Amino acid sequence: MAETTETVRTFNSPIETGIRALILLAESYPTQLDLQRLLEFDYIMVHTGDVDGPPSIHPALPLRSGELLVRRELIERGLMLMISRGLVTRHATPNGFMYQAEDDAGPFLDALDAEYLADLKDRATWVVERFHDMGDQDIRLMLTRVYDQWSREFQIPEQPGLF
Repeated sequence: MAETTETVRTFNSPIETGIRALILLAESYPTQLDLQRLLEFDYIMVHTGDVDGPPSIHPALPLRSGELLVRRELIERGLMLMISRGLVTRHATPNGFMYQAEDDAGPFLDALDAEYLADLKDRATWVVERFHDMGDQDIRLMLTRVYDQWSREFQIPEQPGLF
């Protein structure tokens, strides 16, 4: 038998993004969230320090605003995994698909024991309490301001004579 050299990728895998989405949906229960709001909440949950919250779980990398571009597909894949396990349901509404935690979501999350997950749960509580009632336009405006600030912070100042 030949050994496989394939490694298991957990960072930003469907399992990680699915669990992050599940944590947000469980914290928001019984409210249903659409994919855009899950995307925004997921981003804020791991970068809470950017919006005057508790310290961020993920590092403050200069190009993290680009995460939103790739995160959408990752979260969709994670949600599909959670749906296939009966932890999340997807509802078709006149405004598009909405996602909601199932009854087994809480016990499933309670059974997981890792410091990272405890940190995610704490941040999810903060995100939902702080931003749940914020309208779509307001949350996007807030995130745009955050992106603009990153752009200013991480721009390399032009220095005469270098080019």
